[in-house]
Amino acid sequence: MNAASPPCLPHGGAEPVFVEPWHAQVFALTVHLNETGRFSWADWVARFSATLKRHGLARELDGGEDYFTAWLETLEILLVETEDVQRTDVARMRDAWEEAYLATPHGAPVHLPKGL
Repeated sequence: MNAASPPCLPHGGAEPVFVEPWHAQVFALTVHLNETGRFSWADWVARFSATLKRHGLARELDGGEDYFTAWLETLEILLVETEDVQRTDVARMRDAWEEAYLATPHGAPVHLPKGL
């Protein structure tokens, strides 16, 4: 991953390829936060690399579940450390997503309750 700019992803035609919709969403959110000046891409790369190292993910990753779980963890930590969000807000949102996901029939879109 280049420390200067967001990575290029494999393409299936004109659009990047993601295994799951949430992978695309967390990627896009991270790029957006970088582009709006919340953090530098070099800082992101250093933090994400540290997360991968902590998880022992030294192999070449293909953009699957383990990669984006580490990506999400890094984003949550970064937002808490930069005081953009409270740790309790991260935990509350994660719990709400898990509850909504488990209550959603397979293949249907997951929706969070209004007000979260």
